[in-house]
Amino acid sequence: MYHALSFLTGVVIAVMVFINGGLSEYYGIFVAAVIIHIVGVVFAFVLCAAQGKRIPPRQHQPLWIYLGGAIGVLTTVFNNFAFGKISMTSIVALGLLGQTAASLATDCLGLFGMEQHPFKRESFIGLGFSLFGIFIMMDRTVGSAACAALFSLAAGVSVVLSRTVNACLARHTGDLQGSLVNHLVGLPITIVVAALVIMRDPAAFADLSCPSVSSTQAWIYCGGILGVSTVLLCNITVPRVSAFRLTLLTFVGQLFTGILLDLCSKNTYPGTSFVGGIVVAVGMVFNLVYEHVSAVRKPNGKSY
Repeated sequence: MYHALSFLTGVVIAVMVFINGGLSEYYGIFVAAVIIHIVGVVFAFVLCAAQGKRIPPRQHQPLWIYLGGAIGVLTTVFNNFAFGKISMTSIVALGLLGQTAASLATDCLGLFGMEQHPFKRESFIGLGFSLFGIFIMMDRTVGSAACAALFSLAAGVSVVLSRTVNACLARHTGDLQGSLVNHLVGLPITIVVAALVIMRDPAAFADLSCPSVSSTQAWIYCGGILGVSTVLLCNITVPRVSAFRLTLLTFVGQLFTGILLDLCSKNTYPGTSFVGGIVVAVGMVFNLVYEHVSAVRKPNGKSY
C-alpha cells in the first residue's frame, strides 16, 4: 500500500506543478508562492479544526524539525536560479540525481532518526537503471552552466531533506498538523523572498494587479491544497518506505503524469524525458520483482 501511496505522491506533485504554473503566469513565480502558501495554511487549518486536531506544544524537540517548510522554499529558489540557464530536462535529471544521492545517504546512515536501510547488492540494479536514465535526460547545456547545474543538484537534495524533516515533525504533531506547520513556516519566508525580488526589480512588478479570473479558471488557486496533500502523503510514506525507493516511485509517478498532462493540454515534451523515465521505471519494477521473488524463497528474510 505504501508503495502505491509513494507513486500517488508523484501524481499529486505533477498535477500541483501544472496548477501552480497557471497561477505563476498571472502573478509571477514568487508572488504565486506566497498565494500557494496562504491557501495551504487556510486549507490545513480548516482540516485540523474540522477533525479537532491541535498542534501539541513544543517540549524537548530540536528546532530543526520545524524547518521543513523553509527547506521547501529553498527548493523553489534553487530551481528558479537554474531555470533558463540549462534545459528543463536537465533540471529534472539533475534534481533526480540530487534526490538519489541524498536518499542513499539517508538510508545507509539512518539520518534524522530514520530507519537505516543498508545498501544491498540487488539495489545496484535500480541504482544502475536510475543513473542511466538520468544520463539519457541530461544534455549539453549542463556542461556550459556548471553553477546552474549545482543549483539543480541542490534542489534535489533539498527535496529529500524537506520531506524527511517534515516526517520527523509529524511523529510529534501528527501527519496533518505537520503539514500545517510546514506551510506556516514557509509562508513568512516566501513573503520575504517575494518582497526582496520586488525591491530588486520593481519595474517587473509595476503593473502587478489582481487579475480577473473566471470561475472556470479558479482551479489555479488550488495548488496550495495539493501542497498540503503532498506533505501529508510524504509524512505517511517517509517513515515506512526507504528514501531511495520513495524517490524513484515518486519520480516515475510525477514524470508520466506530467507527460499525460502535456498531451491533454497539447504541449510538447522532450523525448529524452520519456525514454529516461522508462529506463528508471524498468529498473524500479525489476527491483520490486526481484525482491518479491527473494522474499518468497526466503520467508524469514527482510526485504529492502
